[in-house]
Amino acid sequence: MFLEETEVVSEVEMEDIIIEEPIVDIDGCDTKNPLAVVEYVEDLHAYYKNMEKFSCVSPNYMDQQSDVNEKMRAILIDWLIEVHDKFDLMGETLFLTVNLIDRFLSQQTVMRKKLQLVGLVAMLLACKYEEVSVPIVGDLILISDKAYSRKEVLEMERLMLNTLQFNMSFPTPYVFMKRFLKAAQSDKKLELLSFFLIELALVEYEMLKFQPSLLAAAAIYTAQCSLNGYKQWSKTCEWHSSYAEDQLLECSRLMVGFHEKAATGKLTGVHRKYCTSKFGYTAKCEAAKFLLQTQQQP
Repeated sequence: MFLEETEVVSEVEMEDIIIEEPIVDIDGCDTKNPLAVVEYVEDLHAYYKNMEKFSCVSPNYMDQQSDVNEKMRAILIDWLIEVHDKFDLMGETLFLTVNLIDRFLSQQTVMRKKLQLVGLVAMLLACKYEEVSVPIVGDLILISDKAYSRKEVLEMERLMLNTLQFNMSFPTPYVFMKRFLKAAQSDKKLELLSFFLIELALVEYEMLKFQPSLLAAAAIYTAQCSLNGYKQWSKTCEWHSSYAEDQLLECSRLMVGFHEKAATGKLTGVHRKYCTSKFGYTAKCEAAKFLLQTQQQP
């Protein structure tokens, strides 16, 4: 009788050991790196999570625009991703550019002939906020085939800053990407694929319904699934992102769809960018189609 009870207890203990997954200390290795701000990095990201809801716009804001639509927005952002790469700008700059465009368009009616100007000025402002070396106004005019004058650029810059009340400090998906990639203990391949997927999502108007942190987590989750061929979302990723796997699936499946069609249609800027050696030919990676098959099962 005693032996039987012992065996039952042992089995329970073994099950507990198998199920329990430790949460990795992702900051322990950076205690001597002052740039990692280990002492308050968790507080910093808690603040980002609290503030991100204020950076979001209504996912239906295009309804108030009479002369531009979501397709035009997609064309603009696809082009700006290429411009961003051409000028070799920082990752932060691209995400802030898109954030500024959406926040501005959600508050200001714009004629379609001025939409490209909105995009250029948003990138100019993002550069001033994020970059050490900023492209001059003349360069932006040239890249738009001289569609606008210097005066028009400066007038739009003034209008955009006043409309947004000079607030440039909202967290974008980029800050969450860097943190969550660290939680995923990523290598360069995973990092590039994650950014490929989230840049595809930047182009899509329907993705505005997701908060920046969820977009970042879903991009990394989808990239892990693509590379490994099976679902993967560790307890460490869940802890640092605050998202469980089932909370990511809707967004992730949309990203898989974007990945599948990235090389088709007219908007292939992101695919072409990530088909180069500079980005490790990442766009050639197979999409995680099995995530879509899981959705179809009853």
